[in-house]
Amino acid sequence: MLDMRQVTKVYRTELVETHALRSLDLHVREGEFVAVTGPSGSGKTTFLNIAGLLETFTGGTYVLDGQDVQGLSDDARSKLRNQKIGFIFQSFNLIPDLNLFDNVDVPLRYRGMSAADRKARIEDALSRVGLGSRMKHYPAELSGGQQQRAAIARALAGTPRLLLADEPTGNLDSQMARGVLELLEEINGNGTTIVMVTHDPELAARAQRNVHIVDGMATDLSVEPSLTRVAAATLAETR
Repeated sequence: MLDMRQVTKVYRTELVETHALRSLDLHVREGEFVAVTGPSGSGKTTFLNIAGLLETFTGGTYVLDGQDVQGLSDDARSKLRNQKIGFIFQSFNLIPDLNLFDNVDVPLRYRGMSAADRKARIEDALSRVGLGSRMKHYPAELSGGQQQRAAIARALAGTPRLLLADEPTGNLDSQMARGVLELLEEINGNGTTIVMVTHDPELAARAQRNVHIVDGMATDLSVEPSLTRVAAATLAETR
């Protein structure tokens, strides 16, 4: 589903050259649930932006669901992103002036779908996350956990093959966080590939596989278990 080989990302200004990713190798099979961990400033966000086709990369190769994305035009990247990828953000990113139905509808409008098709998808997605009776409510009328569920519904409505989650429980208390994670596990059980960036070692432990990013390079903890204690200690220091 996601295959990055020797991916680098360099940010340059007139005075400074910053290497955000350094020959990063990361491979995610279809249907996996992978947690990406690492200290602040390690390159996790840069990785996620590149994976989600929100940023280009400086070197290496990235193949998404069998398609090499290098050299694609902005329009082609946007189309591929809209068709293949769903996003879940820590801050929910719901539009406060729109009710839940319309929030979920926003990305679907860019696909040129009929109103009837969009309505069916929206109602199904909101029902799947337990918000079928709240689709006319506004974000401010919901708890943090419900807002995150609405954000997940927005991602699900596009039937993405890859779901990218950036600290999806970061703004939630422990009980709400467990509920959101259980929902993600259910979605993954239905076949959606999930890559979740998190600082929380307890959440990371629930994923099928852990990848740890430090200084722009990735280590797969499932194949190098001796590093697990080191990664856990690093995570604890950043919390």
